[in-house]
This record gives sequence, structure tokens and C-alpha cells, in this order.
Amino acid sequence: MSSSRVVGAALGLLGAAAYAVLTLLRFHQYRLSSWDNAIFEQAIAGYARLDAPIVDVKAPGFHILGDHFSPIDAIVAPFYRVWPSAQTVLLAQVLLIGVSIAVVASLAARVLGTWWGVTIGTLYAVSFGLQSAVESDFHEVAFAAPLLTLAGAAYVERRPTAVVLWAAPLVLVKEDLGVTVAAIGAVLWLTGERRRGLWLGVGGLVATVLTVAVLIPAFASDGAYPYTSALGGDRGLLATLLDDPGTKLGTVALTVGVTGLAALLSPWVLVALPTFAWRFAGDNASYWGTDWHYSLVLMPIVFVAMVDAIQRFDRARWLVPAAVVVSAWTLVGSPLAGLLDDATWQDPPRAAAAREVVAAVPEGASVETDIGLLTHLVTGREAYWTGTIGLGDRSVTPDYVAFDVASGLGSPADVLGYAEDTYGGTWTTVVDRDGYVLVRRGRP
Repeated sequence: MSSSRVVGAALGLLGAAAYAVLTLLRFHQYRLSSWDNAIFEQAIAGYARLDAPIVDVKAPGFHILGDHFSPIDAIVAPFYRVWPSAQTVLLAQVLLIGVSIAVVASLAARVLGTWWGVTIGTLYAVSFGLQSAVESDFHEVAFAAPLLTLAGAAYVERRPTAVVLWAAPLVLVKEDLGVTVAAIGAVLWLTGERRRGLWLGVGGLVATVLTVAVLIPAFASDGAYPYTSALGGDRGLLATLLDDPGTKLGTVALTVGVTGLAALLSPWVLVALPTFAWRFAGDNASYWGTDWHYSLVLMPIVFVAMVDAIQRFDRARWLVPAAVVVSAWTLVGSPLAGLLDDATWQDPPRAAAAREVVAAVPEGASVETDIGLLTHLVTGREAYWTGTIGLGDRSVTPDYVAFDVASGLGSPADVLGYAEDTYGGTWTTVVDRDGYVLVRRGRP
């Protein structure tokens, strides 16, 4: 095995192992994130049954392809069928990120030398975009990480056909990535690969239009793409683009800053523009900063651009120390740095109570819950989120209602009264401990 492959394999395994510990520890300790992992688990469970990806968390009977077009998630289904659990979904993301780390490190080692591969691969492995994504649990864009690094590696090594082959599947990851595919085509065109670049660019745009205008509406209950109004919102596109410029400029600065600005010296950095564009044009402020999973797509782009820049301009090597400094600054207080803190490994005070609630809801039962317990109650059960259980076309009366009333999520404090008022009949309290309350339909 060549030294570059050794570097890539070693860093990929180390990165994946660290992120596996982080994500499994967070899950075990019931640390709040969002409802997204539950959404993806229900979709993947549907694929695993060779059924439609129905996500009752979004609304009873909700078809996930009517929300975002991410059929690539079905790749996880065979593994989920063997190991049906939330941890399988979480580890799928870790594996995909690990592969991308291996590709970046191996590319840098091949093109620039072994120690440059170790340095740049490590910087990528600890980058804020990867850490924030793992902290936010599974998202479909995890599939974009290896695809973008592989396409980028092919670009750096002047293998245009491979660029096209690795970039094309991005249209199956999420509908906005069709524009990213078009941007890759534009970069190929600008750097002399006119025919392949043109076809890839046109193909990416056609895929985007087809997905947003035809495929997603075909699965949506109202026959429309649900996020059209999110671009610009009620205030208009220009006003939204100009909103909170400090946060947006900070996100751009940090994204290229973790490469010591070297990424700006490569045409490949242009591939990041579509992601910045939709995020900053969106009316959701969570898109604009560096939290959540939204920068996971950007990290493979800027680090491949960094390698390409150093290959093109030898003096760009002198920007690497700046990348090390910026990356070290981002590590302060980061999720990975938290693994070095003894307190991180200690069970939170209420975790035992949460586990008691989950254990008390049998497999096959239906349950309404809030975000505090949702990710843990999805596996093997019909789980519904309290904010959407009343939506959709079918009425649902769950067997159980479980709320984390101490989390500040806004769930009703009187869970028993809520269940009786909402669904009627008699309900019984099963668990009431440390702010977690579980009630069951029926008499004691």
C-alpha cells in the first residue's frame, strides 16, 4: 500500500472513531439536538421494509420525498434492516465523513507529500463543518461529503471523466445540490474541459428544475415544493440577502479561513457558491451561521481547493500555518475538544429517568412525544411529534404520550390532562420522574 493510502486510511479511521464516540455518547446521554435523526430513521426504516419512506414525525402518513428529494438515503436501508436502531443511522453519517477524511488526506499526500497529507487531512478532520454536522445527528448531506471529495480529487488530478461520474450522484442527495453539480460543470468549463463541463452544468440545472418542479410536488400532499417561499421570505430576496451581514460574512470568512485563505486561489472554490447563495437567501437565521449541519457540504470543497491551490502555487504552502491557527481557534470549546473533558463522560442527572421512559414504551406501540425523547422512541415504534401529530390526512390516537416537561421545549406540564383533553378516555401515569412524564391510554 502506498504511503498516501496509508495516511488516508489512518486519518479516516481515526476521524471516524472519534466522531463515532462523540455521536454515540451524545445519544446515550440524551443530549438534545433536533428531530432530524428521527425523521431520517423513519424514512430509512420505510426503505428497509421495501416500503415508501413515510415519516410520521413530520405528519401522519407524510412521504419524505415530498419534502426533500434524498433517495440516496436508501443506501443505509440494508444495514438498518440488520441493525434497526438510531445508532445505525448515526454511524452511517460517521462512516461517510470518515471516507471523506481519507480521500482528502490521501489526495494531499499524493499531490503534495506525506506530511502535507497528514497536516491538511487533520485540519479537514477537525474542521468546524464536520464537527457541527456530527453534533446535529444524521442528515442526508453526509452523502455529499465523500462524493464531493472524490469529485474534487479527480479535478485536482486532472481526471475530468471521474469528476463527472462522482459529481452526478449529488442530485440524489438533496435537491439544491443539482446547482452545485452545475457549478462543478462551470469550473470544468472554465479550466478547459468545455464539453464535459457544459453537459454537467446543463445536467445539474435540469435535475434541479425536474426535482423541484416535478418530483417533489408529485410526492407532496399539496402538490407543491414546500420551500419556495423560504427564499427571501415575506421581506423579499434582496432584503434577506442583506440581513445580518456580520453573521454571513463571518461564516464565509471562517469557511475559507480554516484553509488559511488558500482555497481562494483555486477555481474549485467556486463550487461553494450555490450553497452560500441558498443559505444566505433563506429566511431561516439558522442557515446563516456556522452551527448545525449546513457547512458539511462546504468543508470538502474548500479543503480540496486548498490542495489544488498549493499544487498550482507553491508559495501557497506558506498559508498553511494560518490555517492551523484558525483551526486551533475553532477547536476551543468544540465537540471534539469536549471529549478531553471528564465532565463530558459523566451521565447527565436526568438520563436514567429518560431511559426508564423509553423502556416503558413497548415495541410496536404508538407514542406522541417531544424532541426531548423523540430520537430514542422512534426505533420499533410508531412515533409522532407533538407539533405535527394533528397534521396530515389521518387521525391518530397514540397509545402513549411522553413529554420532557423540564426541558423548556414548551410541552404541556400536565401530561395526563393534556392526553385526556386531546384524545378523550382514561389515561394512566406510567412514569413521572425528573421532569419526564409518560402516560398510557387505559386504566391502571
